[in-house]
Amino acid sequence: MIDARAVVDPGARIEEGVQIGAFSIIGPEVSIGKGTWIGPHVVITGKTRIGEDCKIYQFASLGEAPQDLGYRDEATALEIGDRTVIREYVTISRGTPKGGGVTRVGSDNLIMAYVHIAHDCHVGDHVVFSNAASLAGHCQVGDRAVLGGFTLVHQFCRVGPHAFTSMGAALNRDLPPYCMASGNYARAVGINKIGLRRRGFSGETIRALQRAFRHLVDGRDRQQGLEAVAPLAEVHPEVADFVAFVRESPRGILRTDRRRSTD
Repeated sequence: MIDARAVVDPGARIEEGVQIGAFSIIGPEVSIGKGTWIGPHVVITGKTRIGEDCKIYQFASLGEAPQDLGYRDEATALEIGDRTVIREYVTISRGTPKGGGVTRVGSDNLIMAYVHIAHDCHVGDHVVFSNAASLAGHCQVGDRAVLGGFTLVHQFCRVGPHAFTSMGAALNRDLPPYCMASGNYARAVGINKIGLRRRGFSGETIRALQRAFRHLVDGRDRQQGLEAVAPLAEVHPEVADFVAFVRESPRGILRTDRRRSTD
């Protein structure tokens, strides 16, 4: 199951059913779970743990040192969950000591070609990264978010669960859950209605989120908006999540008007 032309360090932990293609290089601290398929010309190094049944295509580079001027070869890590697909030329760096030491990517994700996930990022489950989307360091992406092609996310920004970005969106603030963003610099453009309908969200829930969007994202007064949606948050847990995300946003959230994309 391991091509004779692959270079696998004896210290690497390779579970049963793993396939490794020609000319791939697996470092001594790497752990690869059952049933994972690794194509040719893949480089996996550092303290990198990959879960079960993943697929990693040619020329991907996983677990390399972070692109951070303050990094001094400290022992840091990369963790990838189960059933994640990583396509050609993807680069995912391990963490830095000042960012917690670990870059984490969850399970059941589709990471398309040329995506970059920088040091200390935390990515949830069922996330889609379209081609050439990139996260700077210390970013967070929630479950079932979709990042359009060439999306750029500034360091320390958060993308909430079920959020969606259009092609070429450049985020310099947090994108709340269930919302869509577009443009460079990006602005919030509404609730991700199509995505939510596909995932089984009720019409009532979507309408409640639209009201929350009008008060919290489109509205000019943050405190008034929070007070206005408080009754909705008591009825709809999705709105409560929306409110919590806005309250906890250290960078401020994207707004509908680019000139007001900060709190």
